[in-house]
Amino acid sequence: MSGAATTANTVDASGAGAAVPIMLTELRLPTMKRLWADLAAQSNREGWPVERLLHTLLGHEMAERETRRLARAGADSGLPPGKSLAEFDFAAVPAVPKAHVMALAEADSWINQGTTCWPSAFRAPARRTCSPASDMR
Repeated sequence: MSGAATTANTVDASGAGAAVPIMLTELRLPTMKRLWADLAAQSNREGWPVERLLHTLLGHEMAERETRRLARAGADSGLPPGKSLAEFDFAAVPAVPKAHVMALAEADSWINQGTTCWPSAFRAPARRTCSPASDMR
């Protein structure tokens, strides 16, 4: 390997450290950008393997993205803030089985599979909004 190639692939620590925030911004990794310097210093002090540092940084990024995703979904839902199944009055709607709803809320395999989760026996009957005569037009 030539000296030029080795020099091009080797960046001193201060140059790499200065470039990291720019790279993380470009890659849109805000949590890693916020945490990397402290975690890198801790990893250097404690002698972490690079895999542990990456795992820690990526774990924080993934967790914060999930938190932001849930906050966005809650805001987009149009539901009042703080509403949850814990406050739902199942007695007011006897056709909705509480055990079934709670089981669906706990498991998400039906979401990943794209299957229908609500048995048709529990669906409300469809309402006709137009008369049979208007269907004929």
